Amino acid sequence: MRLFFALWPDDAVRAGLARWSRELHALCGGRIMPPEKLHVTLAFLGGVEEAQLAEVERAADGGAPQAASLVLDRPGYWKQNRIAWAGASVVPPELESLVSELRGALGESRIRFDAKPFVSHVTLLRDAREPRAFPELAPIEWRLSGFALVQSLTLPRGTRYEVRRSWSA
Repeated sequence: MRLFFALWPDDAVRAGLARWSRELHALCGGRIMPPEKLHVTLAFLGGVEEAQLAEVERAADGGAPQAASLVLDRPGYWKQNRIAWAGASVVPPELESLVSELRGALGESRIRFDAKPFVSHVTLLRDAREPRAFPELAPIEWRLSGFALVQSLTLPRGTRYEVRRSWSA
């Protein structure tokens, strides 16, 4: 199973992100991420054996999600992989703490994950051109109240994300 831990947005946040995607797509082209795939990755585990699933979930049980507000207020672009994204200029300390605790628990349980530094962002476009300038985009307030363990399923028509389990504040 391909697994990752993520912040999973509600419908209002998804709608705001979909608007940003359309506005950025007009400037950058590329492939718009479907609204049902929009998320913030907290820890990417990659391939996990079914037998390890209970251990992965136990590691997450120690995480203490706290209610907080993440304000997505700046678009960005990564040239090396041609991704346009939505990000926060200020990451709430509650989110930084959750990521640190979750990743620490995974490490203590010897569950492998991608240890790249956490960057609070939502991928909006893939294979996009770099824009000359970003449009003014209305900030999106995302009330954080938990996180999810998500499975990436490979299907004949692409991938689908399925929430396996959620933890709430």
